[in-house]
Amino acid sequence: MPSANGAWPNVAQQRTPLLRLARLPAQQRGIALVLVLWLTILLTVIGSGFAFSMRGEALSARNALSFAQARAAADGAVERTVFELGRPRGRPTDAWAPDGQAHIWREGDILLTTSAVDESAKIDLNFAPDALLRGLFANVGGADAELTARLVEAVADWRDRDDLRRPNGAEEPEYRAAGLKYGPSNARFETVTELARVLGMTTALYARVASSLTVHARQGGINPATASRDVLLALPYATPDAVDAYMTQRAAALAAKLPIPPFPPAAGLTVGANPTWRIRVRAQAPDGVTFVREAVLRPSGNPRRPLIALAWLDDTAAPLPATRSDGEANGSDENGGRNADKGGEPNVRP
Repeated sequence: MPSANGAWPNVAQQRTPLLRLARLPAQQRGIALVLVLWLTILLTVIGSGFAFSMRGEALSARNALSFAQARAAADGAVERTVFELGRPRGRPTDAWAPDGQAHIWREGDILLTTSAVDESAKIDLNFAPDALLRGLFANVGGADAELTARLVEAVADWRDRDDLRRPNGAEEPEYRAAGLKYGPSNARFETVTELARVLGMTTALYARVASSLTVHARQGGINPATASRDVLLALPYATPDAVDAYMTQRAAALAAKLPIPPFPPAAGLTVGANPTWRIRVRAQAPDGVTFVREAVLRPSGNPRRPLIALAWLDDTAAPLPATRSDGEANGSDENGGRNADKGGEPNVRP
């Protein structure tokens, strides 16, 4: 088309970039092609990295959502377990008991497994007699006789109210002499983790005994009907063979809904079930995300505040006991209801 002055444009001046590139010498055309290829590769790498980053963000968001759902379901399962433990007893097969047996069901897509034991299944660090602590440190912790004697008396010096040292114990001067900047509290243990601060306690020994201890039972003895193998081994005159045989008898009695037989080595140290419950719930989402809630609860008798939470832990240290289907507990069968985890304080040394 002619311009304003009536002249036609020069077609040679309007050649495309490709035509101009074709007129370049062969060496320059090769360099330009290499640059284009490298630019293409660079853009591909940047795009792939961005796509991978977005995929990671999406997976992280999905996992966070699944974790939040599992956590909410686990907290709800704790409340249901409390309700089941406290409701009036009907048929023995319908009742939930704090006996360590696991109950399983589903809430939507979340698989829930819960168990409860009374807190007297553990050794109370504040009330246990020397014989029980001695058996725990020696038979379960693996301490020798000398270390066991020192630890038992150091525990007693920690929890008593005076500054008088037992023959093998430790008061503040002994802690200072050991280069420690603290001394015994001369008061009851507030948590099991305080045991790690007792003079002479090692990290390995603490890790072996912590799951058998509590500060919530408020009793000097234990309940053999719900105690773990390690707790039973802490009893004077208890042998591994006797403990294993008793646990087999106990499991058979629980399965048959029969009274649990007594354990002779526990004579003099047997207490009844404590109204303080340790509830452990494992919630598993369909994508495998798992959350474990462990709570120690005690009924208060106050209708305005029916429960006192003594501990509310996120715990993944130990599995639940062998599970058992419990669809009928919520009015459904195992399939129709879509039924399907120390206890103890966290094993962290201060």
